[in-house]
Amino acid sequence: MAIKEDFLIEKRNILNDIRANSMSLQELRFFSIYLSKINSRDPNTRVVRFSLNEFQKVMEFKSHIKIDHVKKVTNSLLCKVVNIPIENGGYEGFQLFKRCKINPDEDGEWYVEIDAHDNALPLMFQFKERYFTYQLWNALRLKSSNQLRMYEILKQYEKTGERVISVKNLKELLGVGVNEYPRYNDFKTHVLDVCQKALENYTDIKYTYEPTGRRGKGGKILNLKFAISKNEEYADKLTLSEFIAQQGLDRIMDESDEEQNYFKDEVYPFITEACGNEFSLAEMQVLYNLAIQIVPHKSGRHDFQLEIYNYLKRRYDELIWRSSNTPITSRMGYIKRIIEADLEQF
Repeated sequence: MAIKEDFLIEKRNILNDIRANSMSLQELRFFSIYLSKINSRDPNTRVVRFSLNEFQKVMEFKSHIKIDHVKKVTNSLLCKVVNIPIENGGYEGFQLFKRCKINPDEDGEWYVEIDAHDNALPLMFQFKERYFTYQLWNALRLKSSNQLRMYEILKQYEKTGERVISVKNLKELLGVGVNEYPRYNDFKTHVLDVCQKALENYTDIKYTYEPTGRRGKGGKILNLKFAISKNEEYADKLTLSEFIAQQGLDRIMDESDEEQNYFKDEVYPFITEACGNEFSLAEMQVLYNLAIQIVPHKSGRHDFQLEIYNYLKRRYDELIWRSSNTPITSRMGYIKRIIEADLEQF
């Protein structure tokens, strides 16, 4: 398979102008990466393979995944449909992808292989006009589907330098629901301004915008005029390998966040009673982190937490006994030193 070294995406205008098809940010990124890995001049490159590890990071799975989980995600990709308008107000609908294969290679490494649908080939291969291009790095740091779609919607018109579009059509292209942001000021604040900042921070274009043309009843804004220009100041490009590595780090951090949430929601309400509900969440986290190095792990999570509870209760009872004889200024510091003394014995 011929993979372009610069990961250039060539996208037909008609594919860009179709109404958003409920793709998540991860699915939009995946589609962009797919387009960057094919050679749009050669339909024989229609099959793209990712290692399962790469696929996991691109799709932002936050923990170790099983095949059943991957199956749900790839089935969702296989269900993505585009509707191409035709004459007399009709349309033709078909899927973007037709087949997905999950399997280990000859070295035992699992991979995800995906193939474009036959009907979608004219949208992805051998087109000679009415298309635009951009380098993949522009799609990788954007943080929402709105931002990525806004980038593509405006990148298509970079050469002309402007685009006038109705608010209604823009919302449809962005995939904003009919009932989302009914007030223009909300749409401006949460979509237009956020996308504007994101594109200037992370892509090769930037834009300004203003209401234009006639207004509807009650002064309702109907159309927007975008002025699109090259973002000369942005130079911090992100390669695909760097993005995948970054996603791996972010996933580890997310898992750390999940552990923190578990402690806050499940562990703390239980073990804080062992210390008479005296210490804060952060203080109990410190004591817990010390205790888990001392208390032997049990087979079940509940049994282990019970052992932690009993250990902390014994040390807190010792604190109460000592404080009854001698005033203790820093009770948290004192019980921490008791536990640290236990840890030195291991």
